[in-house]
Amino acid sequence: MLARVHAGLAASADTKRATAEACAPAIVRAAERLIETFRGGGRLLAFGNGGSAADAQHLAAELAGRFERERPGLPALALTANSSDLTAIGNDYGFDEVFARLVQAHGRPGDLAVAISTSGNSPNVLAGVAAARAAGLATLGLAGRGGGKLAAAVDLAIVVPSDVTARIQEAHICVIHLLCELVDAALFPETARG
Repeated sequence: MLARVHAGLAASADTKRATAEACAPAIVRAAERLIETFRGGGRLLAFGNGGSAADAQHLAAELAGRFERERPGLPALALTANSSDLTAIGNDYGFDEVFARLVQAHGRPGDLAVAISTSGNSPNVLAGVAAARAAGLATLGLAGRGGGKLAAAVDLAIVVPSDVTARIQEAHICVIHLLCELVDAALFPETARG
């Protein structure tokens, strides 16, 4: 068991190092886009399935609540958080339409849609991105496994260089924290860390 723990932590660290090498410029561009969105009065709409749904909620919570600095809340919504929305839309329109319908309901030009999928091929995530683009939102994708269809569907993709779901999700959380840190530093440079 101890050997597995060491191996798992080493693999996670290796994936994060590889992500730094492959994705650092894209992470900066994503942060710049997010900063621009908030400065322009837009909001973030995040979505994904399973662990990626949890990551979408994590991102929205860090922005609407706080990350490390005391500051005003930022307009960020996780489209995965309302079970009544998800089940009603899934029942009436099919699960592939849940995020598309919610983007249509809540998204406006000037907003940023953040689509999270470890495979990059989740049909409902891709439909959400298509709805976001049709509504004039900017789009950011977080993926792994080469990016799948998501990488080509979004304005900007951050693709973790791994084929292992757990390692991709661990790197996505790290990317999410980096985005929050960069947003806080740019928008609230005078606030103290909490």
